[in-house]
Amino acid sequence: MKLISLLVLLFFVTGYHGMAQNIKKIKPKEIDDILFNPGIGFTTFQQFNGDPKNAIHDCGDFYDEYPYDLLTDENNRLRNPNYPFTTIAYLRIYWIFIEPEQGKYRWDIIDRALEMAHERGQTLMLSLMPYGSNINRHDVPPWYREMVGDETNFKHNNPVNMWLVDPEDPRYLEHYGKLIRTFGERYDGHPALESVDMRIVGAWGEGGGTALLETETSMALMDLYLESFKKTPVKLLLTDKFSNSYSISKADVGYRADCLGDLGFWAKDQNGWTHMYDYYPRSIVENGLNDAWKKAPVSFEICGTFPSWKKAQGYTADDVKYIFDQALKWHVSSVNGKSSAVPEEYLPQFEEFMKKMGYRFVLRMLTLPDVVKPGQKVNLNSWWENKGVAPVYKDYKLAFRLQKDGYNRIFFTGADVKEWLPGDIIFDEAIFIPNDTPNGEYNIQIALLDEYTLEPKINLAIEGKMPDGWYQLGTVNVRR
Repeated sequence: MKLISLLVLLFFVTGYHGMAQNIKKIKPKEIDDILFNPGIGFTTFQQFNGDPKNAIHDCGDFYDEYPYDLLTDENNRLRNPNYPFTTIAYLRIYWIFIEPEQGKYRWDIIDRALEMAHERGQTLMLSLMPYGSNINRHDVPPWYREMVGDETNFKHNNPVNMWLVDPEDPRYLEHYGKLIRTFGERYDGHPALESVDMRIVGAWGEGGGTALLETETSMALMDLYLESFKKTPVKLLLTDKFSNSYSISKADVGYRADCLGDLGFWAKDQNGWTHMYDYYPRSIVENGLNDAWKKAPVSFEICGTFPSWKKAQGYTADDVKYIFDQALKWHVSSVNGKSSAVPEEYLPQFEEFMKKMGYRFVLRMLTLPDVVKPGQKVNLNSWWENKGVAPVYKDYKLAFRLQKDGYNRIFFTGADVKEWLPGDIIFDEAIFIPNDTPNGEYNIQIALLDEYTLEPKINLAIEGKMPDGWYQLGTVNVRR
């Protein structure tokens, strides 16, 4: 029995390759910095990083060249005056700008916007809106207005959410539908396109009166987006139970909601009704969107501006904390703050909010042998934590790298980081050390890579980031 026990012990100590296995546990040190990562955080609105406030003065009024200099900090990095640096530019563009003549699309406007976002270190969150709130300003294209006439007395024509054309008219589905489908054919999956809003009716396409649509019309308008965008994330508008539940049943869609921060903007005129207390909590649950965040992003737009939160509404720092805490509870990934200046007394709340929005990956521990042998398999066992409130919604490749004196060998893993929900993640991978790897002590490094460029893309909440974006974890010895 003693001999058998000794042999069993020897097996576990040496491993099945016969080499002594001294297991190394690497525990990176966590950092508390704000991380500017793809697809999360605040967005610029109708402008890009480095633009002065209100650079683009009109929704959709987008031009090829800007007549001003970019704003930079003391290190010549782009900055946004009194507003966070962002990784997302949010633009809304009216139908009239994209199709001024029937069948002739100004895709150059969107192409340039995508280029601008990329140049400024951002991706583009985009909304194509059918019309604005006034027939004399940002109406449907003139050719379509001539086709359908000037009638605007429809089912839903209150001053806020007016239908400027009849969505039940089959010509609306035909022509606005063609715009959306052609838009999808051209841009679905574009690496710089962050997400697309599902805008179908109402002022600014924000969904006013969606519940009044006939069932077939509602489904057909939703299908325009659900069928046209299979790769780029789609966000529906938080409107009515039928359209929201129908969409979520057909595809992995997120949602977008306006007026984050409404604790009483119009409460005196609406019997105390507010978005934060009455609309969001009930609609998210009743419309079946509780778990939408697990597969697609949740985004909010603030009510008013941040200066108006202070001056007009009198919000305290505790009020702001409450608003942000609720957004985190709803698993928010991004917020359109309308590029508005942040009051100084709110800054601590902003900083904490920015650390928790979306995903935040911490590598807690990596376990591997201290000595590895060329031509053999090495087990890399890792424990991660997502300390954010949502996953990442695009594919990034988790990779390891051995590096020594100009020698670089990258090992791609099969990790599906889109499944890394908040909380603990265990990911184990086995890699083969190539036979031609020279003996020596190698740095072991890690990165989450862009799926197109294969360059490090996501900042981790750990120390050890190097100039090229990889993270130095420790060393491992290669020995024959």
